[in-house]
Amino acid sequence: MLQTTVVGSYPQPEWLVDHEILKAKVVPRVRAQDIWRIDDSYLNEAQNDATLLAIRDQELAGIDCITDGEMRRESYSNRFATSLSGIDTADPFIRKVEGYEIPMPRIIGPVRRHGPVEVDDLRFLKSHTDRLAKITLPGPFTLSKQASDDYYGDPEAAAMAYADAVNAEARDLQVAGADVIQLDEPWLRQDPDGANLYGIKVINRALEGINVTTAIHLCFGYGFIVSPDKPKAYTFLEQLADCSVDQISIEAAQPHLDLGVFSSLSEKTIVFGVIDLSTNEIESPAVLADRIRRALPFVAPERLIAAPDCGMKYLTRGAAFGKLRSMVEAAEIVRQEVS
Repeated sequence: MLQTTVVGSYPQPEWLVDHEILKAKVVPRVRAQDIWRIDDSYLNEAQNDATLLAIRDQELAGIDCITDGEMRRESYSNRFATSLSGIDTADPFIRKVEGYEIPMPRIIGPVRRHGPVEVDDLRFLKSHTDRLAKITLPGPFTLSKQASDDYYGDPEAAAMAYADAVNAEARDLQVAGADVIQLDEPWLRQDPDGANLYGIKVINRALEGINVTTAIHLCFGYGFIVSPDKPKAYTFLEQLADCSVDQISIEAAQPHLDLGVFSSLSEKTIVFGVIDLSTNEIESPAVLADRIRRALPFVAPERLIAAPDCGMKYLTRGAAFGKLRSMVEAAEIVRQEVS
């Protein structure tokens, strides 16, 4: 009851990643090798060391279900997205949005997975912790929206091709011992029309044959990058009651979400965002306990998991650790109240 988890990423150390270059790229869709401070010949070892730091920080903070901190990733999606066949990143499509020019992969042939991408990451995590191990994958709907389609000519067909690739990866992660497999799907809210047409279909396809706990993360974007004036409702949330996923991960700290919508998700576990990631200020356990209590009129404590709003990638490491430790204390406060 009232377990704790993280959404995915943890701050990458300054000695590993140039954070100023990373922030300038927003969330890279193609590879961004220039963010790494370490020479290629030592990069894998350095990423392993950074992963160990992320694992130990989460354990010391008391988190029940942890990730590898996504230390090997330049963004939550580009490492998997650019590993697939049928994708051209040498001549990317340039998407212009809000003053940014974002290079995006082009789909030029059938999208297929060559082989495992994150299985070794999961094995490394599981070999260094006895906590529940979560691994995250970019969701197929979002992957299809982060590429320019020069091949399928049909948004649903492109998304289904990505769903097959994600499913192949998820099946290998299940065999490798994942306790939780999470799909990151921010584009479900950014394109609600497309999501309503085929979002549930591609999510179910991506999770077909997966029997371990599954989760889907919805977000409004990284708190440090996106305006603090976030919406108070998701444009695509209630529809997820009909998908096969077990847990739905949502932001509720920074956006001050209207929680009445949870009544339509009564069969799902809610991974409830209570940590504001727009600031390095560490909230007190009392503040976070109040945020957890907001959900209790709508979600039974057995179906509620406390988490940060989103990935913690853009926080300082000290702030991230302090926020997680405060959240664990807050969850224990509320757990004692409801037990």
